[in-house]
Formats: sequence, structure tokens, C-alpha cells
Amino acid sequence: MNGAAYIMKFLERKNVDIIFGYPGGKVLMLYDELYKAIESGSKLNHILTRHEQGAIHAAEGYAKATKKTGVVFATSGPGATNLVTGLADAMLDSVPILAITGQVVTPSIGHDAFQEADMLGVTLSITKHNYLVREIEKLPYVLEEAWHIARSGRYGPVLIDIAQNVFSEKIDIDLENCGTEIKYTRRERKNPHTFELQKSKVIDLLTHSFRPVILAGGGVNSSDNAPENMRKFMEKYNIPCAYTLMGKSVIDIIHPLALGMAGMHGLPAANTALAKSDLILAVGTRFSDRTIGNPQAFSRLKSIIHADIDVAEISKNVKVTLPIVIDANEFFLNLLELGDSDITNILEEKKKQWFDWIQEVIVLKESVDDPVKILFSGKLKMREIMRYIAKKETGDDVSYVTDVGQHQMIAAQETHHSKSGTFLSSGGLGTMGFGLPAAIGCAFGKDKGKVILFSGDGGIQMNIQELATVRKVPVPVKIFIFDNKRLGMVRQWQKHFYGGRYSQSVLDDNPDFCMIANAYGIESVKINSRKDFFKKIDNILTNDKIVLVHLVTDPEENVYPIIPGGKSNHEMIFSEEIE
Repeated sequence: MNGAAYIMKFLERKNVDIIFGYPGGKVLMLYDELYKAIESGSKLNHILTRHEQGAIHAAEGYAKATKKTGVVFATSGPGATNLVTGLADAMLDSVPILAITGQVVTPSIGHDAFQEADMLGVTLSITKHNYLVREIEKLPYVLEEAWHIARSGRYGPVLIDIAQNVFSEKIDIDLENCGTEIKYTRRERKNPHTFELQKSKVIDLLTHSFRPVILAGGGVNSSDNAPENMRKFMEKYNIPCAYTLMGKSVIDIIHPLALGMAGMHGLPAANTALAKSDLILAVGTRFSDRTIGNPQAFSRLKSIIHADIDVAEISKNVKVTLPIVIDANEFFLNLLELGDSDITNILEEKKKQWFDWIQEVIVLKESVDDPVKILFSGKLKMREIMRYIAKKETGDDVSYVTDVGQHQMIAAQETHHSKSGTFLSSGGLGTMGFGLPAAIGCAFGKDKGKVILFSGDGGIQMNIQELATVRKVPVPVKIFIFDNKRLGMVRQWQKHFYGGRYSQSVLDDNPDFCMIANAYGIESVKINSRKDFFKKIDNILTNDKIVLVHLVTDPEENVYPIIPGGKSNHEMIFSEEIE
């Protein structure tokens, strides 16, 4: 068979069911073999997006929602470079992606041929690994290794750039070997920080702690069974848990020991617990600057056990007391086994000592349950809208997706999740335009329920062409656009820290989003007031249609609490009075 047919067989053997992409000249053979495979009854399904950036964000959304590998196709040159933002986004958020791009024919590589771009050079720093395949003989090995790398250790994106001639050249290989383990040699690094080697130190830190707290990151979300075993550990010893933006949905905020999101726009209980604790069990998190405002001060008076599958993240941003290189689920399983050892009685005694600490942070959570009072001025508020929707839509089958900005942080504060992986957002890169295509990918990863997308008037316009793609989804997507005629987060920072000089953050020429939706054949509703919202929202949520809701919201609404850049977690600001 030819190289393109081999790729199809490989993906089938890896149980891939969805491919997102956009065709072009250098991948026509690949798409021709895809056509043949589908015609012959293959389970492969291709979703044609309207832009390559939409394709890779959709693949991210699919991967985050299903914990499978997202697969994306693109042609050479501009098609491949349009994947760059999504690759960088997936790299920072540890999303398993296999991107297959076309390249000019092997003899033309390096000669500035039509639609040639050096994708190895372009993506070197934003992929976990990348390849250029010039010869057909290398293809099976590269595919197998790329798949392994994307899904091993810390997940991440891998790009395979394939010369056009490789798609059409013949390969002599047994069909049964497509997508099976091909032997390749990789040097295994010794792990000096295993749980077993650090076990005595873990016990020592736990038994001498008076104010422990868990900080759960995205690594807990992506590790199978980790959220469940984390909850078992929490409940066994009454240890509270805060989480990062990427860790949201590992535990529902209504759980008695859940403190909510920590960080720049985190909740008071979570940030205060991190600031006052004497022991942090940080799992699957990289201590980003949005979680820890002042890294130097953060670890000064506390011990930190940092469990992460990526050794490169340990002590990179925050100096830790005890490093453990381990998968999140394995870490919590090991912690649970401590209770069956000789220190069982000691830990049971510690539970009693930790009671006062638990009460302190839980009381704070309950007393500051509403850190921002909603002023019912008649203008629509993002917070009121999301709070109402979050109370209505709480089931396991409901997934929330956000774009980036003020609405993203409010959604992180307000939404509830009883199932891991039901909150999807762009964390590390903060990519505007992520929301709509990611919601599409998320919807393709579901066979029931619904997807609720929160987007701003700025973010939605960055990939608004994907309204054409959203019509294909198997479950309804509810698209809520908050139109405050501002780049909201930019405006808020300009107000507080730049003297109210709103330089290029006013969007006073926004289109009628309902007319755009209608042009794409999507039902739409425009809501201008609180009265109108409460009159229409229940029907919007309960029908089984894709609906775009254009909400005209208060342009002066801000997100609180906020920790100004460089400040510590306890230095939260709750009002307009920012020095």
C-alpha cells in the first residue's frame, strides 16, 4: 500500500474515530485514501473545519473531553503554520495531539518551493517532539514513536511533517503490523524521586504538619482515576483541596473539603489556605505565575511536596521541599496505602489535630461564599448569567467550555462539576478564539448531554467561521456570547493599572451576532435585559437545538477577587479600590 493508506490503517488500529482538518495540495493523496477508507466502511470520521486553527482547537477540545489523542490534518505552508497557536496551547496545557502535515516533495525541501515552510524549525519549541519524514521506510517507525510520545509521561502535541512523495510511495508491510508496537530504542532515565524512595520523608512531613492542603492541577484531570482517588484520600484524612484553573472539575466546589480555584482570580478560601498552610501537596501542577503570584515568598514558610510526572517542572517555578516524579493517580494510590501501614494510628491522630485547620478554611469558604455582590442595576451581568446557568445545568452530561478573558475567570468561579474533564479552557497560553472550536471538539467526544460555551465578543470573532462546523455536532451546543463592547480583561487592567486609558480595548463596532448565526443556519436569540434573560433562558437550556445567545452585558463589570501581579496569594482585592 502507499504511505497515505498506511496512515489510515495505523489510525484505525489506534482506535481513532475523529480526525479534524482542512485539505490542500500537498495532502491530496492523504485525503484521497481517507475517502476510500470511509467509503469501504472505516470507522474513521473526518470533520472539515473552516480554518486550520479551528481544527487543532477542536482536536484539543476532543482530547480534553475524552482523554484520547486528538488528531489533526493540514497541508503544507500556511495550512501547517495555522496550527502553530493550537500546538503551543496544547503544549502548555499538556494535551495529547497528533498533527500530520504535508510538506513539499523531498528533492524540493530547502529550496523555497511553493507553500514550503520549515515546520521543524517553526514548531521546535512548541511541540513535545516533531519529525520530518522524507522516505517511506521511516514512516511506520515515526508514526508509532510519535503516538507513544504524545501519550507517555506528560501528555503533549507531536507534529509529523511528511513530504508529499511519501504519501504516494509504496511500502511493503504486513497489514497486521499497522499500529502495533514497532521496536525502537529509547534511553530510559533513572528516576531518583520515586514515591518509594521518598516514602519516609512523605510520612515525616505529613505527621509533622498542622495545616496541610492539596493543590490539584491539570495533571490530576488527565490521569485516569486520579480525581476519584484524590477524593478518597481527602475524605480519609480530612485534608482540604484547592485547584488550579486546569485542575478545575477534579472535585466539585460543593464538596465539603473543596476550597475552589486558587490564583489571580481564585476564591478566598483557596488562596488563604495556600498562604496559611504549612504543607502543600501539589499534584500535577507547574506553579504558574497565574496560580502563584510571588514564587519567592510562596515557599518561604511552608513545606511543599511536589508530585508531577514531568521532572522538568519540579522546582522550576517554586523551590520545593520534596520532589516526587510520578503519575497523579499513582501518587494518591500510594498515599492511600500509607493508611494501611504502621503509621495508621499516627495519621488518625493527625486527623484530630487538623480539625481546627479544616474548620478555619471551611468557615472562610462559607462566609465568603459570594466574594462579589451582584448589583442588580438592570444591566445584564456575566456573573449573574453564569450563576443561574450553573445552578440549572449540573449533571455529569453537561460540559462547560470557555474562551479567554473576564468570562473565563467568572466561569471558573461559578460553574459546578461532578465529573472530571467537564470544564475546558485555555490555561497556559490563554488563547482567544479557543472556545468555539474547542466546544465543537468536546461535542464530538460526547454521545449525550450538551455543551455550554461561554465566549466574549472579542474571542468569538477570532474563530467565528467555525459556526459552519458547529452545525455537525452530535449533541447540542449552547453558545453564550457576552457582548460588553470591550476586550473586558484588557479594559479592567487598563482601568486599574493604566489610569483608565482605554487604548484599543473598546469594541464599539461589533456585528449583530444573531444575523451571523442566522446566515450559518443556526437559531439565535438576542437578550438585552435581565427581565428578558429570565424570560427566555429556561427554554434555551432545555431544547435540543444548537442556539447562539447574544447577551448585551454591562461594559463596566469587573472580575473579583484579583491578586495584582507580583503579590502573594493572600493579598486579594475585592473591590474597585485598587492602589
